[in-house]
Amino acid sequence: MRLLDVGKEEDQEEAPPPCRTLPALCSIPQSLVISPGVGGTPVTPQLTESLRRILFGGTFHVFNYEWRKSFFQFREPGSELSYALEADRGGARAIQMIIQARIIKFLLFSRPGSSDRHTLHSLSQVEQREQKMALAAALSDSLWLAGQEERATVTLVSEDYCITPHLDYKLDNFTEKLQLFTFNKKEDVWKFILDHIQCFKEEGSHGVILFLYSLICSRTIDRLMDDLDSNTSHLLHLSLGNFVCQQALLNLLLTGRASPHVFNGTLQFGDDGRPLERPLQGVLSRSDVGYLHWSREQMDRGGLPQVGSMLKTPRFPVWVCCINNSYSVLFSLNHSLLSDWRMEHHFQLFYYNGQNSQRSTAQLTVDTHSHHWEALSTDGGPEKKFPSLEMTIRTKWDGAAIDWNGTDPFY
Repeated sequence: MRLLDVGKEEDQEEAPPPCRTLPALCSIPQSLVISPGVGGTPVTPQLTESLRRILFGGTFHVFNYEWRKSFFQFREPGSELSYALEADRGGARAIQMIIQARIIKFLLFSRPGSSDRHTLHSLSQVEQREQKMALAAALSDSLWLAGQEERATVTLVSEDYCITPHLDYKLDNFTEKLQLFTFNKKEDVWKFILDHIQCFKEEGSHGVILFLYSLICSRTIDRLMDDLDSNTSHLLHLSLGNFVCQQALLNLLLTGRASPHVFNGTLQFGDDGRPLERPLQGVLSRSDVGYLHWSREQMDRGGLPQVGSMLKTPRFPVWVCCINNSYSVLFSLNHSLLSDWRMEHHFQLFYYNGQNSQRSTAQLTVDTHSHHWEALSTDGGPEKKFPSLEMTIRTKWDGAAIDWNGTDPFY
């Protein structure tokens, strides 16, 4: 294990300030705070400020209660939805559902000892030990990808403050206590996260924020600044009073690179045909888990962003869906669905929306050959009549007929 500070090079050369105890109490339960014996590198003032700027655009913003209470909590072990995370309604939901997609990918296609034949039953009856292993795999996959598959950094919270904040920095009694652990082997990342999995999955852990800090430190501030463009300078934006994820953060989670756009490649020219002063960065590589997007409001305003094939056709048949600005997961049990075109004639998809009201995994049958969907269209446009989930699926399989198999369409 190699311990590093992930600030800029000039900051790395400085000896980190010694940690010291301040009277303010951290709201994280003592059982989720690491002891000094674990090691790690204390956070520096430069890094705390950089984290704030890359997230919020300034150093005086802090995470609100909705973010601070968010963590990665599974449904009841051994139940029908034991593979599933309980998702929040705030801005952290997008991160939770992308990790949910990676959990499903692990349980179906990457779990040690898993067979080539996958059933929905293999996603149910997941016991607590397997839940922990799947979460550790999902988190470490994301961090390793962000670190260009060369290294990854995990941030945990210590007992003591490691910095004295400046006057223009708003203290949150959390970021100032970070310890950084950097690894050069993916297996070491997974083992370390598994050993400290309670810091991400227990109530009060601030688990989603800790993971987000780990993701940024794994990518590094400098690389993130290179990823972003003039229209996107930070990873969160304020919407209806809450900070929500920019597309760049979603792409960082999905592909390891914070590209601000969903099209393939790099856009060199504008709509007028003239070269852009700074090219727009899209998705450069095929992701492990995919992304689909549909919005009724955007349709009413004249169009959706064109998601490219790098995100629509991932390596594994698991998709994060952004539907009317809410996040959910769609998946297939058939690993060959996206590699054999014959499989896409008639197939099953499964859907989980992260809400407590969903008691079982929804099963949909998709038929791409009958094309009787168009005949059902009425005046006013199909997007007015059909469930939003169906319209989202049709952004990938145009014109597909979709059967909910007796379940009342609920999204």
